[in-house]
Amino acid sequence: MKNVKYYILVATLLSMMACKKSFLDTEDVTSATEQNFYRTQGDAWKALVGVYDGLQRVWSGGVAFPVASTIMSDEAFGATGNADGFGYQMMDEFDKLRSPSDQDLFGDSWSLYYKAIYRANMLLTHLDGVDWKGNTTLRNTYEAETRFIRAFCYFDMVRLWGNIPLITKPTTDNVPQANPDSVYHLIAADLKFAAANLATTSYGSQDPSTRGRVTKWAAEALIARVFLYYTGYYGKPDLVGEVSKAQALAYAEDVVNNGGFGLVDKFANLWPPASLNNYVGEDNKETVFAIKYTYTSDWNGNVDGNTWMVMNGIRIQSIYPYGMGWGGATINPKTWNAFAANDSRRSASIISFADEKLDFQNIKDQREYTGYTIKKYTPLADEAGRSLPEKMGGASFMISQFQDFVSIRYADVLLMAAELGAPAAQDYFDQVRKRAYGAAFVQTPVSQANIMNERRLEFVAEGIRYWDLLRQGINVAAAAIAESVTVQNGGVNTTKTIQAAKIQETKGLVQVPNAQITLSNNVLKQNAGW
Repeated sequence: MKNVKYYILVATLLSMMACKKSFLDTEDVTSATEQNFYRTQGDAWKALVGVYDGLQRVWSGGVAFPVASTIMSDEAFGATGNADGFGYQMMDEFDKLRSPSDQDLFGDSWSLYYKAIYRANMLLTHLDGVDWKGNTTLRNTYEAETRFIRAFCYFDMVRLWGNIPLITKPTTDNVPQANPDSVYHLIAADLKFAAANLATTSYGSQDPSTRGRVTKWAAEALIARVFLYYTGYYGKPDLVGEVSKAQALAYAEDVVNNGGFGLVDKFANLWPPASLNNYVGEDNKETVFAIKYTYTSDWNGNVDGNTWMVMNGIRIQSIYPYGMGWGGATINPKTWNAFAANDSRRSASIISFADEKLDFQNIKDQREYTGYTIKKYTPLADEAGRSLPEKMGGASFMISQFQDFVSIRYADVLLMAAELGAPAAQDYFDQVRKRAYGAAFVQTPVSQANIMNERRLEFVAEGIRYWDLLRQGINVAAAAIAESVTVQNGGVNTTKTIQAAKIQETKGLVQVPNAQITLSNNVLKQNAGW
């Protein structure tokens, strides 16, 4: 596949990411080659850091997975500026005619995922050339972390595009798209290896300096997530013969019983914009796995920041404590209205301009204004309107946001275990709801329908809802997402329509970048509906 020419050179592969709070230090490696590298344990460590750096970069261009997942769901609209192009509306409405020229909306996303996979494959290919000095446990740990990251990337990709090239070794071949089952076989095998070869250290006893690295618990939780999505979307009884429902539950239960995790007492305290002085901090007891960011990004190739969160910011206006951004992913009012008034998650997840008495003055520059936008992942500013990352020394609010993305929370593990049929399903379900309602909690019987509704409320704008809809069936997803609603474009009431037929036609998949199809000499094929 010709797009591998975009992949990084080995010297770049080995670059280290600079994080404000992770185990990784910055080191510039410029003289290494494939021939003289991968010899010592130190070489392997630097390569492993390069693999983590590849994961940190996957959402630094194109449309980031959390943003796309939120916009394609029934949680939010595409939005952005009233004079901007219509690429985000095309994505939101599953309709290529909304922006026919946007044939590469996900182009950078595709390339960055394959760059990350390339880094992983390079290390995996060379592990046996390293002198491990008999330390097979260390070797297997490095392999397990690397295979988790490869599986993580492939799981994102196979959900987004459905049909993707499956590359397990560094290659310049023109690789055709694989059957999704082949991709899921690799994902399952990688995650099972990771779960079997990472230490059973409880979360509470982990060394804080190493938090951010993949753990056994992250691998087990992701297996449960992959199982639920694959069996639901494809209507299969197990995960490609690799993981049964009973096994998926056992993995989830192991996280619950032995991982040392717990729910943070107050939901709002999980999110900096929702809690400010009461934020419990990153790597808290509810974080099972997060992609870590810091403010040290620059315009010279140092990509350490959360570059996608700016999409969620209020359109070109800071309103304390919220920083400005591009006005993307405005929240659908029906998402706000799905919450009970006494559900603490509503105001912690969503900014309501009216309820918070925010003086938004840029409405003429805002497309698809609804009065609501994302709170969990939105930039922050001080009372003078200055971006917090810039105050800390970051180059720009556009590239220096530093809030980590929590990919897997303990609440998700509890609800997945309940859905998989855990004997304590009612207790797991109640734990999540008790936190949400506090003294107003009233027990609701655990059921599939109630679990799915609870997931909708618990994970707003966390990149989960869309895939929960799809795994219930394309028709279920289409019915939930399709609607005709009034929004404001530039302050003018406008009817926005999302057609169920478009979601059904595309099967909920996104457009394969046209440039990649051209580079492959049409070996790659476009998804239906695009």
